[in-house]
Amino acid sequence: MKVATVSVAGERRVGKIAKDETSIAPLDLVFSEAQDGIPALICHNNGAAMRPTLSPIPLSQVTIEAPILVPRCNIFCVGKNYYEHGREFAGSRFDTGAADGAVPGNPIMFSEVPEPVIACGGAGVIDPKVSEAVDDKAELAVIIGKAGRGIEARNAFDDVWGYTIINDVTARDLQARHSQWLIGKSQDTFRRMFPIAVPGDEIDAANMPIECSVNGALSPGSNTGHLILDIPKIIETLSAGIALQPGDVIAAGTPAGAGIGFDPPKYPKAGDVARIENGGIGVLENEIVERPP
Repeated sequence: MKVATVSVAGERRVGKIAKDETSIAPLDLVFSEAQDGIPALICHNNGAAMRPTLSPIPLSQVTIEAPILVPRCNIFCVGKNYYEHGREFAGSRFDTGAADGAVPGNPIMFSEVPEPVIACGGAGVIDPKVSEAVDDKAELAVIIGKAGRGIEARNAFDDVWGYTIINDVTARDLQARHSQWLIGKSQDTFRRMFPIAVPGDEIDAANMPIECSVNGALSPGSNTGHLILDIPKIIETLSAGIALQPGDVIAAGTPAGAGIGFDPPKYPKAGDVARIENGGIGVLENEIVERPP
């Protein structure tokens, strides 16, 4: 089952995507509930399976939005969580926090501001006056399904509702200049999320191919099986002192193939199309545009 948030004649609905992906059956949610997007399923009724559906609507007649339009909390992120990306980041001039190189001694956790999320097809805006080193990066996004604190790794998947894809866009020069990651990762339109979310019991999140390309130039790609800190350990680490809430989003980390991994670095420019693909979920594409003067 794949679930999406859409707009139908200006009214937001949440529904199940048909197997042939040509239509969506809106779930029987009241208008005020549907405004939350996918979190409405999680918070109001423990998932889509428990809600009846209305008559299917062709996808050609709807506007697909991000599954979680404004996260209820900051988006939680894990830094340098693939060995290959840790090495390419450490080899760049932007890694101000690398002591011994690629792999941190303890997990790097940070957050991004919960501003409106850009869905597939939305414009990814770059502002050359602010940053000249904007990097697009593929990540698996974990959607939390129930509240929990002090969650043990062995029970962590019980707290996962499902997954989607995130392009963890980063202004590398801002990241280095400010010696922290919030500003460089929280610029307007930097939160780009695939419109469809998949419940956790329908895919193997521990073995999923993941890759990024810009204008068809494919990165080496990787697999979520290569995560240094796997999803249960991520949840255990975060929830040790932070109560996770339904609808919280965790970006699990970037594999190798970011723009900084090339010599010289390769950054998307206006007119380029950034494509993020994660096996089992789908493809997130955004055209890059330059902010007008």
